[in-house]
Amino acid sequence: MGKRSRFDRIDKDLYRTTDPKPVARLLPWLAPGASFVEPCVGWGDLVGPLMRAGHDCRGRYDVEARYPGVERLDARKFDAEALRGADYIITNPPWMRELLHELIDVLPRLAPTWLLFDSDWMHTGFAASRLRRCQAIVSVGRVKWFRHSRHASTDNCCWYLFDARAVATTGPVFLRGAA
Repeated sequence: MGKRSRFDRIDKDLYRTTDPKPVARLLPWLAPGASFVEPCVGWGDLVGPLMRAGHDCRGRYDVEARYPGVERLDARKFDAEALRGADYIITNPPWMRELLHELIDVLPRLAPTWLLFDSDWMHTGFAASRLRRCQAIVSVGRVKWFRHSRHASTDNCCWYLFDARAVATTGPVFLRGAA
């Protein structure tokens, strides 16, 4: 899982986002009633809380359709048709760097894209060119990925807002979310 974890990595980085903290930190920064698509839906753990908060899910996609209502689609092949006119793309993508970087390069061309992944990424050389398209960062802190675990992970996380249509001249803005 994380670089300081003793757990074996789960295939395809399919970690459940059942901890309520990530969604709670994102909600203040979404327009009321905004629509979204989830291109790496996994088990759908982000969709329910976002919809209960009044947001409209226009599509659920993943490389494997694990339950009814999920369409099979590799997020790297995401296009305007899959977007279905949504205001945002919101997902907890796989953190494998090669795949993550492809998603950062592809998804924000279609719509403003909120991605949940480790906060250490922003301090790497690979992040430098991509941070120009990052508009905002919302710190989440440590997330509890395993529902029945007593502890949260050892890596801090952030929501990153990427938008290829707007190039930041001063770098991303750090937004404060709900505690």
